[in-house]
This record gives sequence, C-alpha cells and structure tokens, in this order.
Amino acid sequence: MKTNKPFSSKDNQNPYRVNHEIDAKEARIVDQDGNVLGVLTVSEAILKAEEVGLDLVEVSPNSNPPVCKIANFGKMKYELQKKSSEAKKKQKVVETKELKMTINIGKGDYDVKIKHAKEFIEKGCKVKISIRMKGREITHREIAEEMMNNILAETAEFAKTEYGPKLEGMQLVAILISH
Repeated sequence: MKTNKPFSSKDNQNPYRVNHEIDAKEARIVDQDGNVLGVLTVSEAILKAEEVGLDLVEVSPNSNPPVCKIANFGKMKYELQKKSSEAKKKQKVVETKELKMTINIGKGDYDVKIKHAKEFIEKGCKVKISIRMKGREITHREIAEEMMNNILAETAEFAKTEYGPKLEGMQLVAILISH
C-alpha cells in the first residue's frame, strides 16, 4: 500500500532509485505482474504506479533505456534484507587457531598441543603451528625443521598441510586443514 510520503532510497544503504529519484527521461517498464509495458516516459510510469498504489523502482540503470519495475518498494527492500541475512547465515567462517611452541618444548606439553590440534581440526578450524626460535636458537634451524616434520607426520592421519612449513622471521610456520 502506498504511503503519503514517497519512498526515498537515500534514507538507507539501498542500490535502487525510486519514483522521482530516477533521472532518465524514458525507461522500459515492467508492471507488478511481470508484463513488459514497453518504453514510456518516467513521469507516465510514475503515474501508472501511483494508480495501482505502488512505486516505480529502477532495477537496471545501466541498460539503454533503463529498466524500471512497478512494485511495492517497502516489500522489495524487506525481501532483499531477508535474502542477505539468509546468505549470511549460510556462510561458514573458518576460524584459525594458533599453536605456539619452542624448540625445547617438553614432551607432555608437545603431546597436549598435538591433541589440541586434532580437536581444532575436527571442529573445522584451521590450525597454524608456529615454532618460535629465540636469540641464538635461529642458528639451529634444523632442530625446528625436524620438529615441524615430526608434527606434520603425527597430524597426517587427520590433517593435511595447506601452507608451509616456511620460515617467517624467527619462527617456522605451517597451516593445517582437515582432509
């Protein structure tokens, strides 16, 4: 139903121009039932829309002439909002969990980190494993590489390597994902 105040797309973040905001002289008009009425002047089309209590909405401004539809703009905005919120719900955000270690980590701590990596992978998260080397430990990079290879071998049954292992500054990094 048409309100007394004409809709304005400038009220919010909306890609459509409505009624008197349409700056084209002529437009291809589609009525509320989807029938093409042909090319009319915008002022004629606005009058036709007002006769049935609806708005004229520019749906394809880049075509020549632009395409406008006679529709209930409030309902159209609501439907677009609903679609975008549904799309957001269906998106899956993959979280990245980081496990930090040093080359002289204890066996118990090491086993706990591997256990956590398995839990994170099973939950669908990516796991970033970083082995940090402090001070002169960087001169013994082969120890860190051997440790990383052991980690990758232990996690091979439930994860695969997406990235690395690569040396980034003073740490060796690899990212694991589910098979």
